[in-house]
Amino acid sequence: LPYNINHKTKMWLLLTVASLISALGTTHGFFGKLHPTSPEVTMNISQMISYWGYPSEEYEVITEDGYILGIYRIPYGKKNSENKGRRPVVFLQHGLLTSATNWISNLPNNSLGFILADAGYDVWLGNSRGNTWARRNIYYSPDSVEFWAFSFDEMAKYDLPATIDFILKKTGQDQLRYVGHSQGTTIGFIAFSTNPKLAKKIKTFYALAPVATVKYTKTLLNKLMLLPSFLFKLVFGNKIFYPHHFFDQFLATEVCSRQTVDLLCSNALFIICGFDTNNLNMSRLGVYLSHNPAGTSVQNVLHWSQAVKSGKFQAFDWGSPVQNMIHFNQPTPPYYNLTDMYVPIAVWNGGHDLLADPQDVDLLLPKLPNLIYHKKIPPYNHLDFIWAMDAPQVIYNEIVSMMGEDNK
Repeated sequence: LPYNINHKTKMWLLLTVASLISALGTTHGFFGKLHPTSPEVTMNISQMISYWGYPSEEYEVITEDGYILGIYRIPYGKKNSENKGRRPVVFLQHGLLTSATNWISNLPNNSLGFILADAGYDVWLGNSRGNTWARRNIYYSPDSVEFWAFSFDEMAKYDLPATIDFILKKTGQDQLRYVGHSQGTTIGFIAFSTNPKLAKKIKTFYALAPVATVKYTKTLLNKLMLLPSFLFKLVFGNKIFYPHHFFDQFLATEVCSRQTVDLLCSNALFIICGFDTNNLNMSRLGVYLSHNPAGTSVQNVLHWSQAVKSGKFQAFDWGSPVQNMIHFNQPTPPYYNLTDMYVPIAVWNGGHDLLADPQDVDLLLPKLPNLIYHKKIPPYNHLDFIWAMDAPQVIYNEIVSMMGEDNK
């Protein structure tokens, strides 16, 4: 397959190949040798954790505005299971269009969730409203427009405080360590700068591929920002932007397990964030694809496209001064002030990151009043921070070491 064909052509090829395999059936191995399909492709989060022999607990957090979020706990690791006493708490928050599965999708020695559990931490995995594991509300049905009227503003205002308070109450602790990736850093920046009471509950903020402004991003968001809001909603609707459904699992099990089309699948998965097949365990591709994208609201993606257009870090623009007055008591969306975020923060960013562009990160760093560490990894793209084969050596070991210093 030539490497110079464009993204759109590859996407159509992927769909064509998927349809072809569906029509022909799979019994004769039409496309040659299969990768062994990982059992985690069809598992839920608790099953994925238990599959590798780790203890798993599942809880539901109800936010102030009624969203029901599934959160997951790995209370201790396999390497230190004999000591089940109170452990320092770590909360891992995923990024845009993804879910808590991000932290446990690789083999245990390559997945940050398992690595931290084995290092002696009480590990909690969060989910943002609207994804596969957080798609319920006590007032609204997911079929309603009202359910999907949120963006990362509400994730920061409601999801993080509710989840963090739940975890601290459950563990009987006063503080936790927060690890965010991508949009997980965005909502951390907002929540910890606007909610001082919550900020005091964070011992240290570990930011992977941090995103505040997206002025220089080179992703699909650049194309989406060209659409006016009314046309954006005409094209994508006003509910879910990208649901996780059967077709993703089909791609994972029937298409991406075939080596011939691995290139196509890697491109389909990473079209928004960029990819580097050289630093990806391609045998895990089915797991990545079966659980991602996990879904978010059209309004959330519209908020991101607004941010690309404005180059500012600000709340969602509801489309008119009147609507903005209703939501913010001012005619324009308020800006988020990063200089109000006093939580100690360590930052890792990538030189080839299309979403958290190095130029945007360069603008971010001087605004952080309590930056305790920064490392730029020149070859890394946006998803390398959660899935790269060398992530333990490049990032995770440093995080474990820094957390160990925290405990002294």
